[in-house]
Amino acid sequence: MGIIIRLVSTAVSLWIATVVVGGIELRTDSFGGKVGTLLAVAIIFGIVNAVLRPIIKTIGCGLYVLTLGLISLVINGLLFLLTSWIAGQFDLPFHVDHFWPSAVLGALIVGIVSWILNMLVPDGDDD
Repeated sequence: MGIIIRLVSTAVSLWIATVVVGGIELRTDSFGGKVGTLLAVAIIFGIVNAVLRPIIKTIGCGLYVLTLGLISLVINGLLFLLTSWIAGQFDLPFHVDHFWPSAVLGALIVGIVSWILNMLVPDGDDD
């Protein structure tokens, strides 16, 4: 059940990013199409983060220390762009225009909103 809650919270945060950041587009008009696209992109985003983030953190450990963690903004933006590219390969109507500011701000918004939603909604793993 926790995975579904995290998936929905990521989809909601992706939707908020499409509303707030101008360079992130959800190119469908139907409500069902938007929900399905956001859930699919949330799955892609989760897989990209689960697979690549630990590898990048291990390899780039020195950069994290050297930049006091600010490199994570760049990495999150690049992972967000990668998610957009993968979504395009699956013909999903989700697109991020540019690295700066769209991808960086979008990843930042997704991270903050997901964190807030996961704090507010218990996922059952806290037992």
